[in-house]
Amino acid sequence: METQHSSSSSSVTDFQQLWGSWTTLFNRLYDDPKVSQLMNTKIGLYLSSHPVAALAVLLFSVIAALPVGLFLVFALVTSVMSVVGFVFFEAFLLFVGGLSLLCVLSGIALFSVVVSSIFNVFYITISNILKHYYPHLPEGKERRISNLKEMQ
Repeated sequence: METQHSSSSSSVTDFQQLWGSWTTLFNRLYDDPKVSQLMNTKIGLYLSSHPVAALAVLLFSVIAALPVGLFLVFALVTSVMSVVGFVFFEAFLLFVGGLSLLCVLSGIALFSVVVSSIFNVFYITISNILKHYYPHLPEGKERRISNLKEMQ
């Protein structure tokens, strides 16, 4: 019985110490100028006179802090990822565009060389055929000189 009485008095003293530390904490909190300014507003006066509402507001604020914080972190990460993704996507598009331009220009150069080669082959072939069947026609520079003499 005595041990039960000593444990109950020990819990009472523990509770009194806890209450005392809470009281000093609340007094220090109320002495803060920002808190006293808030408590002098209409909302502060209302919450002072309605402790159940004050506790509900306090619990809501504490519990809502985690989801709101997570949402803000999510929004920040999403924004950063979209900016980074946009930059990488733009770099990828520029790379694909540059590669496409390089392929198109290479194709144009190859087409130009092939067409030029075909025209040169036709020119040489036609020139040789004409020279073979019409040997009396002058060639190149001699032809131009003879054309100039005829014009005079």
